[in-house]
Amino acid sequence: MLDIFRGLKNLVKVSHVKTDSIVFRLHYSITVMILMSFSLIITTRQYVGNPIDCVHTKDIPEDVLNTYCWIQSTYTLKSLFLKKQGVSVPYPGIGNSDGDPADKKHYKYYQWVCFCLFFQAILFYTPRWLWKSWEGGKIHALIMDLDIGICSEAEKKQKKKLLLDYLWENLRYHNWWAYRYYVCELLALINVIGQMFLMNRFFDGEFITFGLKVIDYMETDQEDRMDPMIYIFPRMTKCTFFKYGSSGEVEKHDAICILPLNVVNEKIYIFLWFWFILLTFLTLLTLIYRVVIIFSPRMRVYLFRMRFRLVRRDAIEIIVRRSKMGDWFLLYLLGENIDTVIFRDVVQDLANRLGHNQHHRVPGLKGEIQDA
Repeated sequence: MLDIFRGLKNLVKVSHVKTDSIVFRLHYSITVMILMSFSLIITTRQYVGNPIDCVHTKDIPEDVLNTYCWIQSTYTLKSLFLKKQGVSVPYPGIGNSDGDPADKKHYKYYQWVCFCLFFQAILFYTPRWLWKSWEGGKIHALIMDLDIGICSEAEKKQKKKLLLDYLWENLRYHNWWAYRYYVCELLALINVIGQMFLMNRFFDGEFITFGLKVIDYMETDQEDRMDPMIYIFPRMTKCTFFKYGSSGEVEKHDAICILPLNVVNEKIYIFLWFWFILLTFLTLLTLIYRVVIIFSPRMRVYLFRMRFRLVRRDAIEIIVRRSKMGDWFLLYLLGENIDTVIFRDVVQDLANRLGHNQHHRVPGLKGEIQDA
C-alpha cells in the first residue's frame, strides 16, 4: 500500500517554484493523488478481495456465474428497501422479482469505477497542464536562483539588475499572461462542478444529493429510513442467469450475489462528495477574489502590502498606479518565490524608476491608481 502512495507522490510532485495558488494546487495535486489512489485500490484484489461472489447451483460453474453477473450487471428491487431486514426480506432490496419489471434497479457502474476514477484524475490535471504550457517557465527563469538568497554580492546585484530590466522593459504587457491563469482557475471550477454531474449520471441521478441524504440518514431514526449508501452501493444483489436445459428448454436461474467491492466504493464516493463540495466552495471564493483584484486596484495595493510587509506602501502604490493587473500578478508570484529582502529591493528599485520617469513609454495617470 505504501509503495502505491510513494509512486503517486512522485507522479504529482509539486515544484518548489510557485506559479499558482494553493486552491489550484488542491485540484491537480491532492485531488489527482486521491483519485489515482482510489483507482489503484479498487483494482487491487489484495485490499478488496474478489469483486463479486454469487451463490450458485451445481449446474452452473462458479466462475461462469460470477463472470456473467459481473459483466451483465445485477439488480435489486426498489420497493423492498424499506422492508424490515430479517423479517420481511433477507436483505434490503432482495426478494421475489416476479412483480413489476420497473421496480428493478440495475447496477452496472461497478465494472467502470476504476476507469472512471482514472479519467476524473486526468480531467483534474488538465487545467494544470494547460497553465504549465501557457506559463512557459517564466517564473522559474525570472527568479534566477534568487529564492536561495545565498550568493555573492556581485552575482546578486547582476541578477537583480536583469530582473529589474525585464520588469521595466515589459511593464504593462503581462495582462494576457495573467488572464490565462485565471481562465485555468475557471476551468478548474467548471471541471469540479461538471464532475459532480458526471458522477450523478454515472449513478443514475443519485449522486448530487448523496451526501445530504447520508447526513439526513445519520440524524434520523434509522428504522424508518432507507440507507442511501445501501441503496446506491448494495452489498447484496440479484442476478438472473439463463441457459438451456437437457431437453432444450430455457432455464432461469436466480442467483444472489455479494459485492464486497461496494463496501469500499461507498466510502470512496461519500468522501469524494464532501471533497468536491469543499473544492467547489474554495474555488468559487478564489474566483470572486480574482474578480475583486481585477476591478479594484486599491485592493491590489492592500493585498500586496499584507503579503509582503518589507515593501514600503508608497512603492506599492507607485507600481500599481503605473502598471497593469498582469504586472501585479507577476510581481506577486515573484514575491512568493524570491528571497524577501531581495524582492523588497527589486520592488523598491522598480518604484524608483517609475517615480523618476513619468514619461515611461506606456505612462499611467499620475496621482491615480489605475484599473486593470
